[in-house]
Amino acid sequence: MLRFIAALAVVFFHYAFRGYAADDLTTMHYPPMEPLARYGFLGVHLFFMISGFVILMTAGDASIKKFIASRAARLLPAFWVCCTVTFLVTLAIGGDRFTATWPQYVVNMLTLGGGFGADPIDGAYWSLGTELRFYRLVAIVLIIGQIGRSERWLFGWLVATVLVEAFPFIKLKTFLVTDYAGFFIAGAACFLIRAHGLSRSRITLVCAAWALSLYQELQLLPYFSEHFGPDLNPVIVAVVMTSFFVVLLILALRRTPILTSRRWVWFGAVSYPLYLIHQNVGYMLFNIVGSAIDRNVLFWAVIATAIGFSLLLHVGVEKPVAGALKRKLVYWLEAVQNYGAALRRRARQ
Repeated sequence: MLRFIAALAVVFFHYAFRGYAADDLTTMHYPPMEPLARYGFLGVHLFFMISGFVILMTAGDASIKKFIASRAARLLPAFWVCCTVTFLVTLAIGGDRFTATWPQYVVNMLTLGGGFGADPIDGAYWSLGTELRFYRLVAIVLIIGQIGRSERWLFGWLVATVLVEAFPFIKLKTFLVTDYAGFFIAGAACFLIRAHGLSRSRITLVCAAWALSLYQELQLLPYFSEHFGPDLNPVIVAVVMTSFFVVLLILALRRTPILTSRRWVWFGAVSYPLYLIHQNVGYMLFNIVGSAIDRNVLFWAVIATAIGFSLLLHVGVEKPVAGALKRKLVYWLEAVQNYGAALRRRARQ
């Protein structure tokens, strides 16, 4: 349920504020939601916290092969479909505001959202690169056999982030994901609390991650105002971000049965495809039919359509494909590992 709330916050941010406020992405303006929607970008931070929780949970008893396979099976099917749909819609109705090329599409499909000089097909894909850098750090810990000591590594990551922020070094900032490290660290620490119970060190880790994340976010508010126009209330930002940490901590303590109820499973399931499909496709629909349909009807109809599409994608693609893809990837990775081992044995003979 938390993932759906995070995704919906981002949808509101893009549809009711960001697209109209800057960069001439859409002519659609929706004032009724704007005062609230301008804070919706914080939903991405909640996504990162949930990712820290879930990834450490899945990596705890996994080999590097299973970890890679599980992440690929989770991310790729929905991404491939959403990227393809966004690309085709861009070709059809993108107009002057949105363009895409076949080489750009191919690079996006291979890299989860751009790289090698190609821009993302959709602006929302930026967070996937951040997620992948986090996965890389987890994979390194798995490879060196230290996942059982993840708490120590989280403290090390936190200290390294503070040092890199104090003495900027761009390559290390990128490698250590320092702009968002606090969210991943807090999520992972909350999983450790859920799995092993409260301890002074784990609470310290969560609190330190909260302080770091809040400090970094408040430092960025002037840049937000410069780009988008209106000022954000730092008190509201602090309260919203703090609520993320509190809710996830309560979840870790198993005190939120309403949020973990099975009845909300479908909401969480559609959050990833909803995040992937909504932004540019929504803007293009606003631009094409915005002058012909009542603004209130259009705004909520596009949101409902995006959610409906996401549900169909989950049921029709993600559920039937993910398990089989994961098994195939594990098989192929084991085959590559065995082939490499055979080559090394042959070289020693």
